[in-house]
Amino acid sequence: MNTITVIGASLAGLHAALALRSEGYDGRLVMIGEEHHRPYDRPPLSKEFLTGALTAERLSLADAEEIAELDADWLLGTRAEGLDPPSRTVTLTDGRRLSTDGVVLATGAVPRTLPGEPLAGVHTLRTLDDAAALREELSRGQVRVVVIGAGFIGAEVASSCATLGHSVTVVEAAAQPLLPQLGARMAAFCADLHTDHGVTLLTGTGVRALHPDGRRSARGDGAGGEQQRVGWVELADGRSLPADVVVVGIGVRPATDWLEGSGIPLDDGVVCDAGGVTPVPGVVAVGDVARAAGHRAEHWTSAMEAPTVAARNLLAGTTVETYTALPYFWSDQYGIRLQLAGSRAGADTVRLVEGSPEDRSFLAVYERDDGTPTAVLAANRPRPFMRARRELARAGMAAV
Repeated sequence: MNTITVIGASLAGLHAALALRSEGYDGRLVMIGEEHHRPYDRPPLSKEFLTGALTAERLSLADAEEIAELDADWLLGTRAEGLDPPSRTVTLTDGRRLSTDGVVLATGAVPRTLPGEPLAGVHTLRTLDDAAALREELSRGQVRVVVIGAGFIGAEVASSCATLGHSVTVVEAAAQPLLPQLGARMAAFCADLHTDHGVTLLTGTGVRALHPDGRRSARGDGAGGEQQRVGWVELADGRSLPADVVVVGIGVRPATDWLEGSGIPLDDGVVCDAGGVTPVPGVVAVGDVARAAGHRAEHWTSAMEAPTVAARNLLAGTTVETYTALPYFWSDQYGIRLQLAGSRAGADTVRLVEGSPEDRSFLAVYERDDGTPTAVLAANRPRPFMRARRELARAGMAAV
């Protein structure tokens, strides 16, 4: 291969590029990124960056020397809008067509949004620019914040907003936050974290609509002009919540729209095998956009580790290695670090190994009826968690 193009310049794309160089690839390397920023770390956006504890400069995933050693052509602030595998060309939004021998798909995911007219004061949180816009609004004085969705991102945003002294309400359609991931007992623990810190948690109801309040603000998308500001949130059960700022955290979808009609198989992501290899020769997928062996993992660790395997397979022209690892996720909420490894099934039971939810510090294991462990969860117990995680990984009991 004389040219390899990495489409997506975030964590997975960067590590794919680093792996290609590490594996001895010395041809042309092109990095395409929709954002204007070089690769940066996303997890702090909802936490330390939002509260002002971290600057944008400290989020960088690679320093100037590492970027120089990569020896890549960076095409930032542009987006791929078409891929034609037979002719080995990538079409960009500015009309350019790039010839390439290999392609790494690392376009990640985009936040899901609510229907209706766009309103000022309504935010999603996925990119550095998203976080900067939200932080700017939060810096203008105490505001009423409504967070829609009590998943990990929503909970972290709520925690950050509460830390900054804002009035925060979290709306969750499920009966408890993180119920599918953690089960009822540990979901109740997460609910208590919100109420412990003065955050109002409303569960069991969705959002019917967002409504303006008659004010107008400058558009936040750089398009110029003004738009109406959000004023209140109408819930599905008829209640209304006043809101100066709304953060929508209702999940993401893989960024694959631009691949429609390309011949790349799509099904809730780019369909590929456990090595990131797609059925189309010379094309691999990594990170949040990859549906590898039937699973799509939205986890920082897999976005960092799986690209090494995909890069080897791309250079080999076939699957010579597969990536299997225990799913792992962490979240910082209200001064508590939650860590989860493995895959909990709905019928699994949870057993406390040490500590207790009431003390806000514990280690718990999820088990099948026969006692087989499937996942481990910890709150502020990092060392015991790492031991339990290693044991679970060695046992190979969690689904990948």
